Amino acid sequence: MTDTPHTDVLIVGSGIMGSVVARLLRDTDPALRITMVDGGAPIGTAPGVHLHDIDDPVLWSRYNEKVATGVQGMYTGAEVVREVADSLDDLTPGMFHALAFGEDAEAMPATALAWNAGGMGVHWTAATPGPAGDEVFDFGDPARWTADLDTARRMLAVTPAPIGPTEVGELVLDVLHRRYDGTGPDDRRPQPMPMAVTATASGPLPRTAPGTVFPAIATGGDPAFTLVTGTLATSLIVSEDDGRIAGARLRRVADGAESELRADAVLVCADALRTPQLLFASGIRPKALGRYLNEHAFITARVLLDLDRYGIAPEALPLSRVGEFCTDSLWLPQNGAAQPFHGQIMNRTYVDEDGLPLAHSVGLALYAPVESRPENRLVFSSTDTDLAGMPRIGVEFGYSDADRALIARAQAEVRSLAEEFGPFDPATESALLPPGSSLHLTGTVRSGTADDGTSVCDPDGRVWGFDNLYLAGNGVIPTPMAANVTLTGAVTAVRAARAVAGRRTALAAH
Repeated sequence: MTDTPHTDVLIVGSGIMGSVVARLLRDTDPALRITMVDGGAPIGTAPGVHLHDIDDPVLWSRYNEKVATGVQGMYTGAEVVREVADSLDDLTPGMFHALAFGEDAEAMPATALAWNAGGMGVHWTAATPGPAGDEVFDFGDPARWTADLDTARRMLAVTPAPIGPTEVGELVLDVLHRRYDGTGPDDRRPQPMPMAVTATASGPLPRTAPGTVFPAIATGGDPAFTLVTGTLATSLIVSEDDGRIAGARLRRVADGAESELRADAVLVCADALRTPQLLFASGIRPKALGRYLNEHAFITARVLLDLDRYGIAPEALPLSRVGEFCTDSLWLPQNGAAQPFHGQIMNRTYVDEDGLPLAHSVGLALYAPVESRPENRLVFSSTDTDLAGMPRIGVEFGYSDADRALIARAQAEVRSLAEEFGPFDPATESALLPPGSSLHLTGTVRSGTADDGTSVCDPDGRVWGFDNLYLAGNGVIPTPMAANVTLTGAVTAVRAARAVAGRRTALAAH
């Protein structure tokens, strides 16, 4: 009989959040044994490489065609595959609608899951706007919040203005400045969109991905780190007597082989659906588990710039950099009640077959924050399972009266804003996208300051009642978000990593 394998730290999930945790833990201890487990397989030859930068022309073209829509829910495969697959083996690594996994997700009909090593971190647009106002959850310590947000920016290699503004982009910003002057402080004025990219003089801008945050994910070379792909964590091993997690039970997707891995500490970074699913499967079921499901409403529009109105000759239109689909990536920050919407403006020039400019579109998206309510939730079945053999997820989600009023205001704002740039037909050029379309789900394992039934974990991500189980990711965010959530979610990874490192230091001292 062989001994059960053991690791110092087990990380469930190989996406952005898991990679941030791994990187920070490695920075504190070069010899720390870290094992990372993911149910998906790599896309392409190396795990954790962004599809924008992948060395495969077919995969690269497919990704960039989808991402050019500006609609996250249309990423590779997610808008197509809705039928339940026969088995996990039938799913080529990529994005899939939650229905393809057998989840009951019609209440959030555009919800999708990443089924690949690197998770959503190999698909995301890399937009990293900073949170402010009601989005912030500093738990009474604003200095620590600022420091943690700065660390998250450093981990994601955030660049303030990587795409634009071009001259036409400046024109768009001038319009935005005029409309929203005085709605916020200078650092929250309309501006280029911060993005997690590597600035280069020309050509495509490499996106931050798990394999760049923690290079060992993509290239190896770290003898104390092990990445296990194609292997599901099916449950956590709960020690009944001492409030600890002893490790996890694992199942290999290819052949169903089961095993156990013991760990001194466990961090679950498996997204806002599968993190609470794993806790439920493990018998860890606090009152708030799966509740407070949130996602900002997504209003999108696209208008052709009226070149005559602005005195622009077609030949003067900007062209995108080689390898990029847009000429400008711009940001309209939310500023509370005066300007409650997050705006993402991605512009592009259309060209003829000879590459000569024909027209320019201003792509507008407004995200409207949605109230955090316990009745918006995930319900996990005790009897039915999904395609992965995990408790089947039922999604219950709807808008409150206040949400609907704010959405109507956002729709009117998009219409008015679009008309600034050219003729606009809201019936054909604008839409309120179905819930789930942004893929920015939050709140299902939310953090809080007290174990009072409204949170799953403390401000550091430690699950109430356990001293070595931590959570990180967008599901931990307890506040309604207007902006893209990845940078804010990364703050939870920063905090969880620090807490695990601090716990190990304290135990070593005793």
